[in-house]
Amino acid sequence: MYCVIMAGGSGTRFWPYSRQNRPKQLLNIVGETSMLQMTVDRLKKINTVQDIFIVTRQDLADVIKEEIAGVKPENIIIEPSGKNTAPCIGLSALKMAKLQKNAVMGIFPADHLIVGHKRFAKAITTAKHIACKRNALVTIGLKPTFPSTGYGYIQYDLDSDADHLDAYNVKVFAEKPHLSLAKKFIKSGDFLWNSGMFIWTVDTFFKNLQKHMLDLFHQLKQIDKLIAAGKDFKEVWEEIKPESIDYGIMEKAKDVYLIKAKFEWSDLGSWNTVYDYMHKTDEGNAIKGDGIVLNGKNNFIQSDNRLTAVVGLDNIVVVNTDDATLVIPKDQVENVKDLVNYIKKQNREELL
Repeated sequence: MYCVIMAGGSGTRFWPYSRQNRPKQLLNIVGETSMLQMTVDRLKKINTVQDIFIVTRQDLADVIKEEIAGVKPENIIIEPSGKNTAPCIGLSALKMAKLQKNAVMGIFPADHLIVGHKRFAKAITTAKHIACKRNALVTIGLKPTFPSTGYGYIQYDLDSDADHLDAYNVKVFAEKPHLSLAKKFIKSGDFLWNSGMFIWTVDTFFKNLQKHMLDLFHQLKQIDKLIAAGKDFKEVWEEIKPESIDYGIMEKAKDVYLIKAKFEWSDLGSWNTVYDYMHKTDEGNAIKGDGIVLNGKNNFIQSDNRLTAVVGLDNIVVVNTDDATLVIPKDQVENVKDLVNYIKKQNREELL
């Protein structure tokens, strides 16, 4: 199996720590190495993985080549511009198809936290087996531990376990729900979190692409010819309509299976999810770097190069960098993305 890591995102929810030229996937958010390096290291431990590729933007390629160990420089796939996950995966599939007839490819986000390697490896190995045996599109689902409104969900057929491997037919992909709907999903017992990981053969992928995203299929065929001729494909690429793989293919395809995995997982989508995984004081305060909290509880502080002190406040996030400070209530951390958009409109490029 070839593994493709998608690493072109901008990580705006982690501003001001995450910046355009050093986004979330290149930062040490929860460990001693970057999220991308953790993803590479995790995949290298799986016996069935033949090689690892990273697909990213042009401006991050050199940094990734310099900083990420375990991936050959020629295995960096460069997107001319961000077009969401379906074109990104399609471009990667062109390369996989050249390497091996009907290659199996696994798609993985660069910035997820996974705890429980044996269970992770088992889920991926099972997914590969189902993808090959049933010519199916396979995704990984995780049992919800709380009614998240930040994750997508997948409804599956409880009575369809394929080969008794915790592999089930998918019924419905559900977008990020509001809180009351998320609670209903969990109560029903047949919804799992959508991890954003996918495994399939190249042939299965292109057949579904041709059926459900015909324009992209033809555009990728054009790009394939241009690459083979040693020509630039940017002009064709810019004509591609951005689309997610979930909406473009997974929600429409018939032979879709879900592996019900049992490892611990988080997409680390906001400062709150980082807080959840950090060591906390008896008062529930989590501090990364140089910070003090007096008469306050359930706060998160990240301050690498200077002291940040919080007095008499509860449930806030403070992130301090050399050129910016973020102070925000924990229940509003999703709005950091809106803040970044506001900064863009103010033409404060030096802060992006």
